Amino acid sequence: MRVEGGFLVSKVHQLSGRVFNRLLRERGIEFNSAQGRILFALWKQDGVSISDLAGETLLSKSTLTSMLDRLEEAGHVRREPSPGDRRATLIFLTERNRLLKDNYDRVSEEMADLYYEGFTADEIAVFEDALRRILENLLRHNSYHAQ
Repeated sequence: MRVEGGFLVSKVHQLSGRVFNRLLRERGIEFNSAQGRILFALWKQDGVSISDLAGETLLSKSTLTSMLDRLEEAGHVRREPSPGDRRATLIFLTERNRLLKDNYDRVSEEMADLYYEGFTADEIAVFEDALRRILENLLRHNSYHAQ
């Protein structure tokens, strides 16, 4: 039996990033899907350390830092020293970015509709459970995480 799950996930990831970026541009949102992953994590919890954000996004600290530089230059995030730890920096959303969240949420909903067109609720639940299990498997074997 030939197993193509990883290859298919990679293709879905690549194509969905292109579609998502196009939808963002069409709605005047000037960040890409990779930056959106960072902003999405901050919309869930604002004012987090770079280490926590790296863990949430699964980006290496060096990749995350360069992406945060670009987001800061574009006025989406700001860095502040942590009041509890002089060595840590906390990442916060700007008010300008908060105003984009509703548009971003609509694009995310549109993407979900595209992903699951023709799927039943039960099929979606089974599929997402399988993806969570795959993610857990990979996380157990990930030595690159948050370096």
